[in-house]
Amino acid sequence: MSDHGFPRQLRLLTAGDYKHVFDHAPLKVHGKGMLALARPNALGHPRIGLIFSKKNVRRAVDRNRLKRLVRESIRHQQHRLPAVDIVLLARRGLHEQDNDSVSRQLHGMWRRLEKSARQARPDTST
Repeated sequence: MSDHGFPRQLRLLTAGDYKHVFDHAPLKVHGKGMLALARPNALGHPRIGLIFSKKNVRRAVDRNRLKRLVRESIRHQQHRLPAVDIVLLARRGLHEQDNDSVSRQLHGMWRRLEKSARQARPDTST
């Protein structure tokens, strides 16, 4: 498998996966126009699900652009992220941001998520 794609193992695939995160999400990371809900998983790698509704991002071209940016960001950061299931929700006004600011915001959100996950589950190997 190529390291350049966005494989199925990095995605939340079923409604049950999403529901599990919504029902049991101890980690929340806010960004300007985005909210990430996360819960630990036992898979050893992160998975992400995207919710970009028409209500918050009207045009399909904007939703698709934003989803591409998120997938690319996750693909590059997957090795640094903890083993969590993440649901990323778009808020109103996100589509007004340019690609660079969305990418910077995502990078900051992943760093905060990594830090929050470390604090929630301290390393027990020492």
